Amino acid sequence: MFEEYTLAIIFVSLMGFSILLYAVLDGFDLGVGILLPLDQTDNADTMIASIGPFWDANETWLVLAIGLLLIAFPAAHSYIFKELYLPTAILLISLVLRGVAFDFRAKAAFSHKPTWNRVFKGGSLVASLSQGYMLGMYVMGFEATLAAYSFSLLSAFGVAAAYSYIGACWLIMKTEGELQIQAVAWARKTALVCFIGVITVSLVNPLINPNVYDKWFSSPNALMILPLPFICFALFIFSFIQLKQLPKVNDKGCWRPFVAAVAIFTLCFFGLAFSFFPYIVPNKLTIWETASAPESLNFVLWGTIIVVPVIFSYTAFSYRVFWGKVRELRYH
Repeated sequence: MFEEYTLAIIFVSLMGFSILLYAVLDGFDLGVGILLPLDQTDNADTMIASIGPFWDANETWLVLAIGLLLIAFPAAHSYIFKELYLPTAILLISLVLRGVAFDFRAKAAFSHKPTWNRVFKGGSLVASLSQGYMLGMYVMGFEATLAAYSFSLLSAFGVAAAYSYIGACWLIMKTEGELQIQAVAWARKTALVCFIGVITVSLVNPLINPNVYDKWFSSPNALMILPLPFICFALFIFSFIQLKQLPKVNDKGCWRPFVAAVAIFTLCFFGLAFSFFPYIVPNKLTIWETASAPESLNFVLWGTIIVVPVIFSYTAFSYRVFWGKVRELRYH
């Protein structure tokens, strides 16, 4: 059906699409978990209710991305998770704790609810830090150096701040009153940290990777790709302006910071993808070196053509059904 060259590009594009959707969709609900106030029971319930219909389905995109990596690029899957075994284990444990806490906080005795709120908040924070650390190690090419570990720790806090930022923007769009005002304050603080993180990664990445530097600053790539950082900067400025003006009468424009955050996430993702393509393991393995046999990929592609639109459709449908301002949390 397709040649090996084309198949590798198709599957790495599908995997990238899944990772991007996961970062945006599960990013905001992890951010809501990080921001969960432990001393405001009513606000905590409202925040949980804002992600209640979505949070579990959002993780489907992570499962799909890892599944595509395993099936389409098995050598890369083995290499990456051998290097990231410990943070991956921590990530999975934190996601399990988060899922347990989500259900138990509503069904356990009232006196135990604050404990499960702490578990949910802690699980969200540890999951975000783990993902940020994994991203940092990936960018550094899995080097076992002090610089790599330091950058990965910085990346861990940067990703946690980015998730908190998009989570706060989600709450601005989904809530009203006192909680919305509080969410605006959270968004202003986390947007600044997120902005500093994006600038840091944008400067460090070309400096530590000569290939990345050449791709960004050589002609004709520079003409096409260099506008991305300026657009991202403009989106941050737009977000700061919008946050300064919120909340407004009749909630006008409450959706704009969230849309700006999604656009920033998307541009940052495309920047990283462009920087490393065609490497799936930076400076070590390309997508063509690690791709499965064309016969296997052609067979799997048919299933992917069916599965991905179905997942995307029910995700879009769930957001359509539960759109609008959040109401009282209900589990049945």
